[in-house]
This record gives sequence, C-alpha cells and structure tokens, in this order.
Amino acid sequence: MAAVEHPVLETHGLTVRFGGHVAVNDVSCAFRPGTLTAIVGPNGAGKTTYFNLISGQLRASGGRVSLFGEDISGLSAPQRTRRGIGRAFQLTNLFPRLSVLENVRLAVQARAGIGRDLFSMWHSHVELLEKAEHCLHRVALAEKRDTVASMLPHGDQRKLEVAILLALEPEVFMFDEPTAGMSVDEVPVVLDLIHHVKALGDKTILLVEHKMDVVRSLADRIIVLHQGELVADGEPEAVIASPIVQEAYLGIAQEAAHG
Repeated sequence: MAAVEHPVLETHGLTVRFGGHVAVNDVSCAFRPGTLTAIVGPNGAGKTTYFNLISGQLRASGGRVSLFGEDISGLSAPQRTRRGIGRAFQLTNLFPRLSVLENVRLAVQARAGIGRDLFSMWHSHVELLEKAEHCLHRVALAEKRDTVASMLPHGDQRKLEVAILLALEPEVFMFDEPTAGMSVDEVPVVLDLIHHVKALGDKTILLVEHKMDVVRSLADRIIVLHQGELVADGEPEAVIASPIVQEAYLGIAQEAAHG
C-alpha cells in the first residue's frame, strides 16, 4: 500500500464545554484509510460527543477537525457529509414514509449532485437507479425495496442506514453503537456489513461500541475516552489489557480478553 501523506481524518486539540463542564478535552487523534478504530469508554466518557464534533452536529469550543489535511471545523454537518464524512446514527435517521428504494435513491441523487429536483426525470438516470439497487443488494434488502421504511424491523432499518451510507460513498464511515437495541439474531447481520465495508480496504471507519466482544472482532485499533480525555490508544489486545480499561469496565474487559 502506498504511503499516505496525510491521515484521512484528524482532530487537533478538540474541546467542547457545556457551561462549566468540559465534555471533550483536548483530544488529538489521526485516522488512516483501511483501518477501523473503536472508540470506547464508560458512560459519559464523551464518545458520542466526540462523534458529534467530528460530524458537525456540535461546534467545538476549541481545536479543529481536518479532512485530507484541510480544516473543516467551520463546515456544517451537511457540508461535511458532502466532503466525505458519513454517519449512521444511534437512532435511525431515515425518511419513514418513503420506500426502502426511495430512501437509497435520494442518497444516490445527492451524491450525484442532482438533489434539488428529487423525483423529476428519475427514469432518465438509469445508472443512478441501478446504483441504488446495487446498494440494496449489498445489504440484503433488495427483496424489501418497495417496503415503507417505517414498517421495517429495527435490524432492517439499521441495514438501510448502511445502504444509504454506501450510496453516499463517504471516505469516513462513522457508526455510533450500531448494535444498540438489536436482538441477538440481528447483531451478526450488522457486524457483517461493517466487516464488508472494512474489507473494501480504502475506507476509514470509526466505531463507538460498548460491547467489548464486538470491539475485539472488528477493531484494528482502540482509543479510550475517560471523562472527556484520551487516556489510551493502541492495538486492541494491549489496550484491553491496560489497567485504565480494566478499571473502567470493572472486569468486563478482562473477561473479554480471556474469552
């Protein structure tokens, strides 16, 4: 693999304060293509807040976010999406009254830059329709193409979110607790989808996840946030074995390490 001059994504001294509370404190981290980084820590550690700062849902009090070496701190969340940051939310972020296919085709159109006139002359864009269908095949939802999104089971809604992300063709995939609220049967489907994105080899993936067995199965690297600060960063086995993680998870990490 050729050397990468710049990491795809970097945070430099990223900080956000809510009144007197510092939720994320001076976090600097770089993320490279072809890697999956898990962000872990106890409840209230600042993981989702850090995600919000990267994707643009929150404005930082200090520090900056860079994408391909360019400062994007002043950009809105939609602008960051257009630059290549794609995020699947902890709560599904779909058009509930539209069909599965319509949800994905809107993402395809947005990626192609024809988002203003969403439905006119759709059939003249055969290649875009084919791309939407392809995204549904990749997440095993092709047979539910005409189902209204709100009627999908929770697990299929998460799969649809991934299809939308695939359609947007981001350089950075951000998954915030993708298995939250899922049944035991549904979890492997979503994890397989993340494995698939990772197998593409050129995407940068960030994952917030509480389940350490999920983290161990997916991550090339783990960073640990605690009280808003970056306290550990390294290969999974080393980080899981570190005292700060074992203390934060009260033995859960140790159990996973020997599982």
